[in-house]
Amino acid sequence: MTMETAAMKPLNSENLKKNRIQVSNTKKPLFFYVNLAKRYLQQHTEIELSALGMAITTVVTISEILKNNGFAIEKKILTSTVGMKDEAKGRLVQKARIEIVLEKGEKFESLVNPIQAVEQEATANGKVENKQ
Repeated sequence: MTMETAAMKPLNSENLKKNRIQVSNTKKPLFFYVNLAKRYLQQHTEIELSALGMAITTVVTISEILKNNGFAIEKKILTSTVGMKDEAKGRLVQKARIEIVLEKGEKFESLVNPIQAVEQEATANGKVENKQ
């Protein structure tokens, strides 16, 4: 494929994913991404964490925090290499890439909204008093 046909190629849905978080290890702190992932999980049933090169360790850490605290379950891990042009050296450099797909954990709602979960459980058990 030439550069012209690649440039004319329409954007595919992979580039427009609403549930993808692309992680950088230099721009934001770790827990920014953890909290962002929790918010994305509230909106979607699954999310995708993605990173290149040195940011891979950050993505793995985010994923482990979410899994260990019961917010998410690991669905899929994809690894690959991507060719990128190094501006300083002017040549093509291979970079490692990781994509981790997580889905909501069974207890996600009760962890995110503990008060609401207690109220729903009490209502289901018929133990809610009418507060008037």
